[in-house]
Amino acid sequence: MSRDRALLERALDRGEQDGGNVEFKERLLRDVHLEGGRRESLAAQLRHRLLSGDGEATYVVGVTDDGGLAGIDPDDFSESMDVLSLLAEEADAHIDDVQTWGVKDGLVGVATIHDGAVLETDDEHVVVGTAGHVDHGKSTLVGSLVTGKADDGDGATRTYLDVQPHEVERGLSADLSYAVYGFDDDGPVRVRNPNRKADRAEVVEEADRLVSFVDTVGHEPWLRTTIRGLVGQKLDYGLLVVAADDGPTRTTREHLGVLLATDLPTIVAITKTDVVDDERVQEVEREVERLLREVDKSPLRVARHGVDAAVEEVNERVVPIVATSAITKDGLDILDELFDRLPKTSRDTGEFRMYVDRSYSVTGVGAVASGTVMSGEVEAGDELLIGPMPDGRFQDVEVRSIEMHYHQVDRAQAGRIVGIALKGIKESAVERGMVLLPADADPEPIREFEAEVMVLNHPTRIGDGYEPVVHLETIGEAAAFYPEDGRLLPGDTGKATVRFKFRPYLVEEGQKFVFREGRSKGVGTVTGVTPVD
Repeated sequence: MSRDRALLERALDRGEQDGGNVEFKERLLRDVHLEGGRRESLAAQLRHRLLSGDGEATYVVGVTDDGGLAGIDPDDFSESMDVLSLLAEEADAHIDDVQTWGVKDGLVGVATIHDGAVLETDDEHVVVGTAGHVDHGKSTLVGSLVTGKADDGDGATRTYLDVQPHEVERGLSADLSYAVYGFDDDGPVRVRNPNRKADRAEVVEEADRLVSFVDTVGHEPWLRTTIRGLVGQKLDYGLLVVAADDGPTRTTREHLGVLLATDLPTIVAITKTDVVDDERVQEVEREVERLLREVDKSPLRVARHGVDAAVEEVNERVVPIVATSAITKDGLDILDELFDRLPKTSRDTGEFRMYVDRSYSVTGVGAVASGTVMSGEVEAGDELLIGPMPDGRFQDVEVRSIEMHYHQVDRAQAGRIVGIALKGIKESAVERGMVLLPADADPEPIREFEAEVMVLNHPTRIGDGYEPVVHLETIGEAAAFYPEDGRLLPGDTGKATVRFKFRPYLVEEGQKFVFREGRSKGVGTVTGVTPVD
């Protein structure tokens, strides 16, 4: 017997032994189980199961009343989970976890329900994007912060990051990863066991203030992915790491340039101070200060000026510098205090909007779009639009459920990194760069836009037809440039028409973007858009 089948059998055995908090259902249907008095009756039954199980109930779906394995169609299973979620909400409870198994050409699922409504999010959530050269210790530093554990010298704490968010195995060797910790009146609320999704969800539930990390990729070949992480998320701060044994590198300068192009307040963490002497640490601090001054920034050593000064002065011009070690944990208390006290910088700017960063399919749930809520608020049950599709149209969808760092939430506000389960679309139709909007929005697909651009680095001049990759929100698409004056030289600022090469996207005036091709790069701001005819 397979391990998964054995788990299912144990769940069924538990139901036979102490059925007080276990319920067997073949399926749950909207037009049957939510009509008339059935909804109230079933919600009352669910409350009884919760009381019998000390706040926990188990519903086994896809089985006969006596626990025999039946298996139901995936669409019926999805509807059953929707109905069960509504019943749980009626009972002031929430579905905490669902496990599924393939049985007889259908699905059987075990849903664990816990007492208490799902978390309602608030504005106390800071999102930090990390950047820096490969092997400079970004992920290790973040892993030590969120767990409070010292690294073993071999980068063990970097494995604590969630490389596959929202329980999906994507098999990626180089992509964005995510982590979270928080604070309450007693100090940091850390992840006890990062390998247990329930422990990560518990941080979201218990903390009064959350800090989410979007950890980018340090390898130069994946600069495109790093840009996506820094440009396509609604970040409050950047955290640039520089290893004390290596010092600033060309990649360090590249990543700093992207942070500055997005006007993101940034903190520099000098890592690996345990492997060098104090003189070397001071030398690297001076190198970082020179690098910052070269781009018209004011460095502020936190060890010299204090956390109060860093909190009060950090902005697009002032950059705090903190010396740290994930092995000795030196400097981590300073970062804790900074992240506990730093104000949120990104603000809500209107109706709901979320650019899709990733998509995947969850058995029994269907298509899930993940990304950062850029503005507004979204709730389970909301009707939305998603698009544009390659042909420019937008498609109607409905929000099945929302998860944030493995914790189910009933709504998500601007700045939240979430996975939104969608009804009405297949996962294969959801692509990175698409956007989710309210159903009553009237979006116009854009293939061409006007922009004010600055060329930061290019071996020659930029002329008509130059085709770099444009990174705007989560969009990463080849586009042709047509400078107004016919050409742009390195260091030039000018106007240009930009046209996406393959398909339209949603682009709006005022959005910033980064463009690059090889070692060439530049930044720009959208000044006008041309809707697709």
